[in-house]
Amino acid sequence: MTTHLPSADTLESFRKELDEIRDEAMAKVGQEDADYIRKIIRVQRVLEFAGRAVMVAGFYHWIWWVVGVVMLGVAKILDNMEIGHNVMHGQYDWMNDPHINSRTFDWDNVCDGESWRRTHNYEHHTYTNIIGKDRDFGYDTLRLSDDVKWKGHYRWQLLRMFILMMSFQWAVAYHELFGERIFVGKRRPEGKLPISHAQLIKDFFSKIRRAVFRDYLFYPAVVGIVLGWPMFFAILAGNLVANVLRNIWANIIIFCGHFTEDVHTFSLEECENESRGQWYYRQILGSSNLEGSKLLHIMSGHLSRQVEHHLFPDMPSYRYGEVAEKVRDTCRRHGIPYNTGTLWGQYSTVVKRVIKYSKPPKARQELANA
Repeated sequence: MTTHLPSADTLESFRKELDEIRDEAMAKVGQEDADYIRKIIRVQRVLEFAGRAVMVAGFYHWIWWVVGVVMLGVAKILDNMEIGHNVMHGQYDWMNDPHINSRTFDWDNVCDGESWRRTHNYEHHTYTNIIGKDRDFGYDTLRLSDDVKWKGHYRWQLLRMFILMMSFQWAVAYHELFGERIFVGKRRPEGKLPISHAQLIKDFFSKIRRAVFRDYLFYPAVVGIVLGWPMFFAILAGNLVANVLRNIWANIIIFCGHFTEDVHTFSLEECENESRGQWYYRQILGSSNLEGSKLLHIMSGHLSRQVEHHLFPDMPSYRYGEVAEKVRDTCRRHGIPYNTGTLWGQYSTVVKRVIKYSKPPKARQELANA
């Protein structure tokens, strides 16, 4: 999608105002932010422990199994969205806390944290929506613009979108590893990677083994030994459902932030010798926000403020709400679109985009002219 670039003077003014917004917010970062993330971590841990315990009470009545599954699902969402994603972006490195920093934190997810940091943090946040550079645009699975050549298998991409949603953590794990060019004959030279190919593959499968062992063997076996083997399968199923709930929610939030109908894509040529103002401009046109309650923002890891996250990825997510209105006002005064809407309103445009680009350009044009 070709964009009309504002003048150099407009972009420079835009950059200065956004830099000021960032500097003002970052100057406030301190104890309040530390207290917030520690509180979220405490809540997440209590929910996880309680969810697993309450699920066991399903031995006496099925309703407790349901309650436990929901609690565990919420705990997994918080771990991935508000804690893991933001901590691994370095948003809390200033705390110098050995347990809450981007270098050592890992999440409850089959995706290896180290691989995710190397690919997502650099590749996606540097080359946002640049076709051929940002592999997160469509996750190498969906065709979401005419920049990607249409092929017959894209006819079924609505189904592929559903499969991606249900298995999202597994798709992201493979996607990030593939970003290291381990498979499909696209290996990078050894010197281009910080660690060896063998170590990358070892880390990939090691993380999967730990996650599968914990959720689908260890916890079910402990309960099964105590309460009988039917409970082994009940706990296994509960952990599976909790993981699927997390997959669905994360997929919806991430798709709403990246793939709505009005999100722009960019060519490599458009972004050559890009100024800081132009980079800011690309981040805003390549992102979408969600409007909603405080709970929505927390459960989304504040990726409901995807625009602000793409502008300031290392800013504590707790601050995105306070800068969002300032960013929106700055965009309005500079004539730059600011894409925001309700959760289901935005998600409906994601589905429309997926359906739109599942059709070949010629057929789509004929349908438009009919």
